[in-house]
Amino acid sequence: MAQNVRSVVRLLLVGIFAWVIAGVIALVIGADAKLIWTCFAGALLGILGLTYTIRRAHRGGI
Repeated sequence: MAQNVRSVVRLLLVGIFAWVIAGVIALVIGADAKLIWTCFAGALLGILGLTYTIRRAHRGGI
C-alpha cells in the first residue's frame, strides 16, 4: 500500500477506536440510547470506510 493509503487506514482505525471508547463510556454512565446508537453507527461506518479504502487501494494497484 502507498504511504497515503496507510495514513488513511491509520486515521480510520483511530476514529473507530474513539467511537468504541465513547460507546463503552456511554454504556458505563448509563447515557441515553440515542448516544449509544450514535457511537455504534459511527464505529460501523468507520469499519465500512476502512474496508472500502482497503479494497479500493487493492483494485487500483496502489
